[in-house]
Formats: sequence, C-alpha cells, structure tokens
Amino acid sequence: MTVLGHRPVQDKGACAPTRDVRNQDPVQSAMRPLVLVLLLPLLAAGVAWTTARAEPRPPRGSMTARMTCAEAMALVQREGDIMIAAGPSPERLVRDRNQCELSEISELRFVPTRDNPQCPIGYRCREPGFEEWNW
Repeated sequence: MTVLGHRPVQDKGACAPTRDVRNQDPVQSAMRPLVLVLLLPLLAAGVAWTTARAEPRPPRGSMTARMTCAEAMALVQREGDIMIAAGPSPERLVRDRNQCELSEISELRFVPTRDNPQCPIGYRCREPGFEEWNW
C-alpha cells in the first residue's frame, strides 16, 4: 500500500480495501449496540406472538351433544373456528371458507347435537384430492 498524504491508496496487487479506523464516526459506532438492544426484544415479542397464535385450542369433546343445533352453530359463528373431538382425532371446524388456507377447500360438517343428530355447524378445511381439481 502506498500512502499519499493522509489517505491510504490501494495498490493494484492488493486483494481487499482496508478500513481506516481512525476516521470512524463515534456516534455511528455507539448506535450499533443500541440498535441491537432495541431490536432483539421486538424480535422476541414477534416470535412469542406467532407461537401463541399458532397453538391449537383444546378440543371440545362431546360438548355439542349437550347443546342444541342453534347453540352449536352460534358457537362456530362467534368463535370463527373451533376444535372438536368428533371421532378418533380432533377436527377444526370453521365459520366459512375465509378461515381456510388458499390451497384448501371447505366441506360442510355435521355433528350430533341434543335436538338434531345431523346438525350442520360449520365447515372443515382440507386439501382437495387430484380428482377434485377442475382442469
């Protein structure tokens, strides 16, 4: 490296430019740790919120069997989506197609209630099979 005056000049044979640490802005170097300290809690809060939102609700076992059909339908409408233990595994029932992923379709689900053995309380989101696509 050849020095002309006070500024370092890079030779053509050098691989990478060098930093002159003497001319570093003290405010900029002090801001880096401050920015990290302020952004890390924000990032941790975002991760915690996403994790809490992704946790499934506990299934509502035979709760619908003790309700009337109108009460069960109102529960799904009010909550937007519920987990219900209908059969061997819990099912997520939603109020409408907007609660499903873009790639999913909704199908009407019927559950037994106190006054109706086939109460249409909401929809189940599921991925369509190959034969169900409109080509």
